[in-house]
Amino acid sequence: MKIKEKYKQKRKKHLILKENVSTLSNYHQVETNNYKIIKIHIGNNKKNITAINQLFSSYPQEDVFIEFNNSDLIINLRQIDFLDFKNKIKSLILNSDDEISSLLKSILSNIEKIKSYGLKGRKRLYVEYNNERKVKNRKEKEKERGIYFYAINNSFSKQNNEIPKQFINRIITGDSEDVLKNFPDNCIDLIFTSPPYNFGLDYKNHKDGTNWDEYFKKLFKIFTECIRILKFGGRIIVNVQPLFSDYIPIHHILSNFFMEQKMIWKGEIIWDKHNWNCKYTAWGSWKSPSNPYLKYTWEFLEVFCKGSLKKEGNSNNIDISDEEFKKYVIAKWDIAPERNMKNYGHPAMFPENLVERVLKLFSFKGDIILDPFNGAGTTTAIAKKLSRKYIGIDISKEYCKIAEDRLKNTQIDISLF
Repeated sequence: MKIKEKYKQKRKKHLILKENVSTLSNYHQVETNNYKIIKIHIGNNKKNITAINQLFSSYPQEDVFIEFNNSDLIINLRQIDFLDFKNKIKSLILNSDDEISSLLKSILSNIEKIKSYGLKGRKRLYVEYNNERKVKNRKEKEKERGIYFYAINNSFSKQNNEIPKQFINRIITGDSEDVLKNFPDNCIDLIFTSPPYNFGLDYKNHKDGTNWDEYFKKLFKIFTECIRILKFGGRIIVNVQPLFSDYIPIHHILSNFFMEQKMIWKGEIIWDKHNWNCKYTAWGSWKSPSNPYLKYTWEFLEVFCKGSLKKEGNSNNIDISDEEFKKYVIAKWDIAPERNMKNYGHPAMFPENLVERVLKLFSFKGDIILDPFNGAGTTTAIAKKLSRKYIGIDISKEYCKIAEDRLKNTQIDISLF
């Protein structure tokens, strides 16, 4: 196959590498500035060459192209839609003999073994995916600027404590501000919650839609206790939706509170629900710049750490896969909203998948997970499923009963072991 002249000089030094290759499973990789090079021994069978050409002909040359050097196949790989590529190989294998099938499996295996890559849409990017983050003397510049300057000189103790056993794996009915006062300092690994929206929703045993000053005063008292009981290095993650119609940026107000308490802002995750709550009949000033009403289809997850960005844990208790990690660290999560809220009698539940992502990305198996606004018990149910210890608190007896019933019907996911 003819290739552009500009690539020949870049690759010439790699093609003179000598290697004794006797089986399809033996291969050699060298990374250039533009392509990752994969070399596979294929023999001189023309039938093999035809099958390979058929496989790669459907991909743009700037993404991937192939060469033949004596009895070796040279794959020049920059980026590829791996799932599409995998499906094409599976389809070809169905109509191929054993020799070609073995060759196709070897090509797939060699590319699948590459675990270091970036994501660009549906494609895996195998080279230059870190260029945008390369800054000379990065550490020195961070020190000069003052990394999380607002959280330095905190008074957090590094001594973590055990929580009394009577609180572990429990659903507790009560006001979180009062209940949490019974917990020792530094005893919870992760707090994930979504406080009442204050939109006027129909919660059980709770008036939603109070004065904003009263709302934030109460919320800050509870979150002050949450910070106290959180372990050093632990995380607080709050799912919140601003009340756009009142022009109240709740996510900013809460973030400012946590930063004033010397918590480190780790990041913000956009939970995009895709038009679920977007009213297309509300335009504000129709076709006028006078006062257009902005529309949102997402909520926010604000992530804060206590004292340190790093959380200590046993590597044997990590349960997030390679593919999950690469997907979840992209801080825009496309997840449909909870569809079964009527079944639980709750007006504002987040979906199970949202909790699963949070717990896998930010906690270890065996960690203690707290939700101080547990509602119908999604956080505690998923914590149990993922082999975390849990504590759920809610002021409503009805919701606590629902949460307990959900736990009885929740099985630990044995596929994680």
